Amino acid sequence: MQTKRLIGHAPKVGIRPAIDGRLEGIRESLEEQTMKMAGMAADLICSSLRHPDGSEVECVVADSCIGGVAEAASAADKFAREGVGVSLTVTPCWCYGSETIDMDPLIPKAIWGFNGTERPGAVYLAAALAGHNQKGLPAFGIYGKDVQDSNDPEIPEDVKDKILNFVKAGLAVAGMKGKSYLSMGSVSMGIAGSIVDAGFFESYLGMRCEYVDMSEFIRRIERDIYDPEEFIRAMRWISAHCKEGKDYNPLQQQKPAEEKQKEWEFVAKMALVARDLMVGNPALKKLGFGEEAQGHNAIAAGFQGQRQWTDHFPNGDFMEAILCSSFDWNGLRQPYMLATENDSLNGVSMLMGHLLTGSAQVFSDVRTYWSPEAVKRVTGHSLSGDAKNGFIHLINSGSSALDGTGQQTIHGRPAMKPWYEITEDEVRGCLEHTTWGPAVTEYFRGGGFSSTFDTKGGMPITLSRINIIKGLGPVLQIAEGHTIDLPPEVHRTLTERTNPTWPTTWFVPRLTGSGNFRDVYSVMSGWGANHGAFSYGHIGAQLITLASMLRIPVNMHNVPGDRIFRPSAWSAFGMDAEGSDYRACASYGPLYG
Repeated sequence: MQTKRLIGHAPKVGIRPAIDGRLEGIRESLEEQTMKMAGMAADLICSSLRHPDGSEVECVVADSCIGGVAEAASAADKFAREGVGVSLTVTPCWCYGSETIDMDPLIPKAIWGFNGTERPGAVYLAAALAGHNQKGLPAFGIYGKDVQDSNDPEIPEDVKDKILNFVKAGLAVAGMKGKSYLSMGSVSMGIAGSIVDAGFFESYLGMRCEYVDMSEFIRRIERDIYDPEEFIRAMRWISAHCKEGKDYNPLQQQKPAEEKQKEWEFVAKMALVARDLMVGNPALKKLGFGEEAQGHNAIAAGFQGQRQWTDHFPNGDFMEAILCSSFDWNGLRQPYMLATENDSLNGVSMLMGHLLTGSAQVFSDVRTYWSPEAVKRVTGHSLSGDAKNGFIHLINSGSSALDGTGQQTIHGRPAMKPWYEITEDEVRGCLEHTTWGPAVTEYFRGGGFSSTFDTKGGMPITLSRINIIKGLGPVLQIAEGHTIDLPPEVHRTLTERTNPTWPTTWFVPRLTGSGNFRDVYSVMSGWGANHGAFSYGHIGAQLITLASMLRIPVNMHNVPGDRIFRPSAWSAFGMDAEGSDYRACASYGPLYG
């Protein structure tokens, strides 16, 4: 298990057992059942979820059932002391609505009202949600589809799904709060996402923005401000596991082996420096660099690179790829969220996916839509199966985690697993299916090495992206789909038409027949930027829940309607679900004001 890397306690989940406050018969008859519900919810959460750092999720149950405002205040006081970041109220019965609700405006909150006939848990749920909505405190309503007996010891599957969806998203909200985004450099090649918007980070995510110039890398490298013992270990590991790939530069521009070795040493030091800038390193204090040892408490970061850096120094591709992966020379560890080209908005998309899944993320250019006709013209091959409607080429030289090779497995199928579930054999598989091609100097004049791998087909993935629109604010795009394999000759022909030293993922989004998902071309055409980040699994519903907590509307998605879970107030903003999402987010405004 890794050591703690960020400052601040992992957020806990607060369980609030609400009860009918009338003594002398009613309350006494409900105490056991109500507390049992709280225990069931806590057991479900603790047994099902882990924090992205691999630690167990803790639940804090109020000391007593909450029958009125005094007990609500006692629960709130305990939650504040215990570091609760997410609040779940449970009840099997009628309670006093606005007297028992959670009034903290910054903590995501939900209410599970038991669907039983003996007592009106659903009536309290409706009354309490009405109180939340009237007071401007959005809350999620959880209510089972089927009636249960009052002594039923099981949580229905539909209720479990909603509780876990809510808690995952709520922990992601709480996990970002108070952390930093570290901008290493400034704006890369005019890319809008690398114009770091501090107002967005502060108001919507509760994060601060930190900045360092790229010259800090040179200062630390030239003055040996890194752990020399770790550097030796890193170079041995690189020599053993990082296979150098084909050099696509013209023969007269290819560098000799001695110069390439120096570049390997340089990019390894870049990786050490970037990590130390993000989260600090106690080893630096022992070397006499106390200030540098502290880091910036950065839960995510970005490196500008192009062009001011890469026109002269080796690129950041190795640094970005290895830090974003779930392993390095120190073994398995939580991946870092490091965006190439300092695209902070794609960095946030990576961060959200990681907080929800615990797995590494892949940063990609949304590069090319390949129609069946174009593939046929270029390769002579007729697409069929999952690829029959065409596909999108996802490719980027930088922050593509090696987990994206698809060499990990879940139930025998390719996957990107939470880092703490990956085996050493799977690490070896990812490394064996990756080569490191010398940088093509027409892109990167300073040299360096880019990871080269092909993502295995058959992985369910979710591509996402946040964009900021003037006059509107941030919006979120989501596309669920699958990776595919192409015949080797077709694959080779298509990749050779662009930079073949970069990782390739062939992506087929799930089509709905309408809107931006009527065909694959429409998905590509509707994507709001040149970048996207993909996460393993179909997590679109979780991203939608998370976005609603942050008050970020979703402008494009292909998630089935029955999987979407937003606060109950959203239904009051109109009968069209996506329009009401916009209106609700605008009405409530960003979570942190």
